[in-house]
Amino acid sequence: MAKVCLRNVGKYYGTTEVVRALDLEIAHNEFVALVGPSGCGKSTTLRMIAGLEGISDGEVLIDDRVVNELAPKDRDVAMVFQDYALYPHMTVAENMSFGLSVRKIAKSEIAARVQEAARVLNIEDLLDRKPKQLSGGQRQRVAMGRAIVRKPKVFLFDEPLSNLDAKLRVQMRTEIKRLHQRVATTIVYVTHDQVEAMTLADRVVVLRSRRIEQIGTPDEVYNRPVSTFVAGFIGSPAMNFVRGRVGSGGSTLTLEGDPAATALPIAGEATHGYAALEGRDVIVGIRAEHFSTTGPHQTQLVVTSDVIEPLGSDTLVYFKLGDADMVARVPPATLTAPGRPLVLHVDVARIHLFDPETGIRHSAEQRRLPLTESERAAITTNR
Repeated sequence: MAKVCLRNVGKYYGTTEVVRALDLEIAHNEFVALVGPSGCGKSTTLRMIAGLEGISDGEVLIDDRVVNELAPKDRDVAMVFQDYALYPHMTVAENMSFGLSVRKIAKSEIAARVQEAARVLNIEDLLDRKPKQLSGGQRQRVAMGRAIVRKPKVFLFDEPLSNLDAKLRVQMRTEIKRLHQRVATTIVYVTHDQVEAMTLADRVVVLRSRRIEQIGTPDEVYNRPVSTFVAGFIGSPAMNFVRGRVGSGGSTLTLEGDPAATALPIAGEATHGYAALEGRDVIVGIRAEHFSTTGPHQTQLVVTSDVIEPLGSDTLVYFKLGDADMVARVPPATLTAPGRPLVLHVDVARIHLFDPETGIRHSAEQRRLPLTESERAAITTNR
């Protein structure tokens, strides 16, 4: 087993708080991505798991063993950094095998491990080359191979694709996902790129201001974000936000800046869930793909196109609702141009309503509103 557990883990530099009371359980063979903006504490958390940073509060456990006081070499983890950190005077094979040689592992065993890792990473024909003869993607494969040959309990990745160009990033994402399928082990992956987190991970941990904002599967954090922060961070383009007001019985919604003051219906079960919001101001979240160019009359908005971005497979149309900047993803055949009116329909079943003060999402399952302090805390507390 290779379970990783963080219990109330905190990190301080003097009086400066870097990580705040993190609680997280990572199951055996699970791929977990830590994602968030710069300065949120994700890399520091990874380094505390690795033993490269001391822990100010709490405990880190690997296989139910507290490792707070263990040196990095005794934790049975392998880390892949943003910088490949390859020895320039060594061949690929020597770079991959160096750590094993230091540990006095038999040469035959080292050779077998290097060949197996090279086969998994498709670099068998590169073993005699020096790092300067490799592309960026090939160097990253070598860095991954150096970790694989150790056969660690846990792989730790610290933004490993940041130095690659866009095409190589996509290719290496596929390689890392394939690696996890072939080499069954626990992976903790740090990135600021939400696309990497969504495409790679079994679960995504969204960090904000040194604490965990939400933990969930990619589907959960995308389709059921707990706050405007998560909703705005996860997704490309980011979720649209516009102020609105809930109508009679929680059955309708009017968007601020809509010149026609269209009363959008709130669909299905949500009507009962939002009844207590009648007459309240809310922040309305709508994803770009939840606009369409067809639909019933009662869901339509007439907007003025501002900027058009054709992407081939679809087109992004930017427009304004009052002071809110909005974007819709529409079919590429949609005929529009900057300055022209465009009729868009809102998928009312997919909208999200957030509290304008706290940024917490109102859920159809929550019958008592506004939320109490304990309920607000429960939503954003680590699971």
